[in-house]
Amino acid sequence: MFGFLKRKIREVNAPVDGEVVAIENVNDEVFSKKLVGDGVAIIPIGNLFTAPIDGTVTKIFSTNHAYSIKSRKDLEVMVHIGLDTVDLKGAGFERLVAEGQEVKAGDAIIRVDLEVLKAHAKDIITPIIITDNSDVKKLEKKLNIVKNGDIIMEVS
Repeated sequence: MFGFLKRKIREVNAPVDGEVVAIENVNDEVFSKKLVGDGVAIIPIGNLFTAPIDGTVTKIFSTNHAYSIKSRKDLEVMVHIGLDTVDLKGAGFERLVAEGQEVKAGDAIIRVDLEVLKAHAKDIITPIIITDNSDVKKLEKKLNIVKNGDIIMEVS
């Protein structure tokens, strides 16, 4: 009856195959204490990282270790591949899109060499963060084993 009062639920998809874990379990206080925003993390088993939402690629770091996508509804999601991976200076990362590009959930963004990351990064765990919490009233997280494209968070 009052459907116009209901908030639309926005889905955030897994950007890679792996195991979803609580953000509080990430061994980095910037993420575990939610200093950049709330979300989840994935222990990846795949090497192709995709867009978790439809939107515009707003940022890809020069080292290709992290990227952000902003939806038309002002939801911004950052994917940070591994911990201390900025120190790799791009080794093991291949950028597949450009900043400013429109993407759909599931579009390939970064390809990684997981063996390089496992050998040289602090950890391969990948935080997926809602970076703009101003419009987030509720965040439902789904902690389990996922395939690329599975729903990992619902934002309302």
